[in-house]
Amino acid sequence: MAARFGAALRDAGVPADLGRCERFARAVTIARPATSQALYLCALATLVSTDAQIPVLQRVFAAMFGGLGAFGGQAGPATRSAQGPPGPNAQPQSPLGDLLARAAQAAREHRPDRPPDDDGQMVDEADGDETGQAWVATGVDEPDGDDEDGDGATAVRAVLASSAERLAGTDFAELSPAELLMLSGLMRKLTLAVPMRRSRRPRPSPHRGRTDLRATLRHARRTGGHPVRLARQEPTMEPRRLVVLCDISGSMEPYARAMLQLLYCAAGGADAEVFTFATRLTRLTGTLAHSRPELALQQAGHAAPDWLGGTKIGESIAEFNNSYGRRGMARGAVVVIISDGWDTGEPEVLRREMERLSLVAHRIIWVNPRTQNPEYRPLAGGMAAAWPYCDAVVSAHTLHALDDLTAALAHPAPRRARASS
Repeated sequence: MAARFGAALRDAGVPADLGRCERFARAVTIARPATSQALYLCALATLVSTDAQIPVLQRVFAAMFGGLGAFGGQAGPATRSAQGPPGPNAQPQSPLGDLLARAAQAAREHRPDRPPDDDGQMVDEADGDETGQAWVATGVDEPDGDDEDGDGATAVRAVLASSAERLAGTDFAELSPAELLMLSGLMRKLTLAVPMRRSRRPRPSPHRGRTDLRATLRHARRTGGHPVRLARQEPTMEPRRLVVLCDISGSMEPYARAMLQLLYCAAGGADAEVFTFATRLTRLTGTLAHSRPELALQQAGHAAPDWLGGTKIGESIAEFNNSYGRRGMARGAVVVIISDGWDTGEPEVLRREMERLSLVAHRIIWVNPRTQNPEYRPLAGGMAAAWPYCDAVVSAHTLHALDDLTAALAHPAPRRARASS
């Protein structure tokens, strides 16, 4: 049933892929809907991601399962009118929160281990919570005997259901811009930590390190030229520079938005040098210094004239090597290239420029969302040419998969031996 329903939605224009169909089947198994309204709520909570897809879902659902009853309105006007007008202190509920509330209510009404008229209560989304968290009373525990207080009171279990955490395992390509912004709170908890390097500028040390001859002689002038006290210095450790080259071609657009939002939100990401490329290279380091992620992403799109254009990875990396890498920006740095490897240029150009970049960079990390498939092989010309010069290749296609990226960034081991040209 879920497969046929998903195929009908895809034919109607809703991107109901296998992942969403699996979530729909799991929701039906857990909720066990006994009415068409409850089944529609399960589909509404798992198969659509934007308000524009709701009318299509209603039409396909009505064709396959029959009428929708009172739940057929786009924003639930029939439901709101049946409940009466809102009070003066009522807070407006977001469409996503209303969707989750109705789906949770359907799940409570059709739980197999409790009667449908139980006293579960839904609480609206908390004001000011950027992750869209809602407290849901999912069950009632009836004590076998007297409880500890002796009053026989019913213990209500409150479960924290976070909308952002539910989206953390969803592919970035399936998220709408609003859903992607919901993940900004979780992205702020990530740390883009890079390995430390030994700086050329030492710092004074009171007891350890080598002797600082200049400081020792300078202090000796106060004692008639006799070096009474030896000045010492030790090397300074500082984080390596992080350089990000992000592909903004048509095939990488949803992942590019997610990665740019990560660079804005994650701690330490503000110190990264950020470039975007498709057919040309654009520096976005200053653009990402705005106060809101959505504003930074919007201005990043305006600053890059080739947004959603073709892809010339080799020529873009060549422009970076000639204009910035040769000046020292990539020397000893951790370079992150975000691309699926589909290059419209010559693979030999990309191979040559990757070799040049590998000679000066400390590590090269390639982020390719296509590698999430265990059967992926670097058969495309661009990816095959760049693969031998990459120290790590990660997918980073979901928020959970970003852990592999943060681990690759913080890896202290030196780069592996490069392939001979």
